[in-house]
Amino acid sequence: MSDESRPRWALILGASSGFGAATARALADDGFHICGVHLDRRSTMPLAEEVIQDIESRGVQCRFFNVNAADATKRAEVLDALQAQFQEDGGHLVVLFHSLAFGSLLRFVPEDDGGGSVVSEKQMSMTLDVMANSLVYWTQGVVQRDLMERGGRVFAMTSTGSHEVSPSYGVVSGAKAALEAHCRQLAYELLSRGITVNSICAGVTDTAALRKIPGHDNLIRKSLEKSPIDRLTHPEDVGGAVAALCDQRLYWLTGNCLGLHGGEDIIG
Repeated sequence: MSDESRPRWALILGASSGFGAATARALADDGFHICGVHLDRRSTMPLAEEVIQDIESRGVQCRFFNVNAADATKRAEVLDALQAQFQEDGGHLVVLFHSLAFGSLLRFVPEDDGGGSVVSEKQMSMTLDVMANSLVYWTQGVVQRDLMERGGRVFAMTSTGSHEVSPSYGVVSGAKAALEAHCRQLAYELLSRGITVNSICAGVTDTAALRKIPGHDNLIRKSLEKSPIDRLTHPEDVGGAVAALCDQRLYWLTGNCLGLHGGEDIIG
């Protein structure tokens, strides 16, 4: 089976909503089969089911796993299933997309009046593990199983919080900074394998994850005030860009933090 005819797969972490869902749809439009990992309760499962239906309507295969992406056992089960899939259909993994948004939004220290909860050591470690370290563990599993060949792409969603301060975002800021560092190190270590690694920093986007941040209304308002066209970033902006970045002529684009914000970061 030639490389052109072999099934191309994308593994999307955080596939049921936001950037993950938009990227899954965009890649499916380009003929990628989708393996999605998400964590949804019964109340939010309709979102995942809608994404699955959309992907399958594009004529590609879709396998979704409703599991905790930060759990080592579940991670191994998903990767083993993907490996078995490739042994059956001759496919290979082209894209690993990391968009896990689950962490603590508590302050480091109490308010000046002594009020308010502060982050615990357990919450701090959990946020770092889910939003940053898990990228390393998933990449390790992919490489150890030889699921991704030369030309592979690894992407991870970061945010301006990696280098800016905002109320209640300190724990996530630390995780995003670590995520970007992990991407740089993975880019360095995977260059010899022909696999590129880049983080993506989107502009303010109205997603479920954003609406969990205290003061998100102010973030949206400030972004709209800065935009010359009165528009936020959309998840589809990111999904389409990721699909375009899979072009094999971009084999030398690695180790970057790519801004996808419509110029938001350059407007004062």
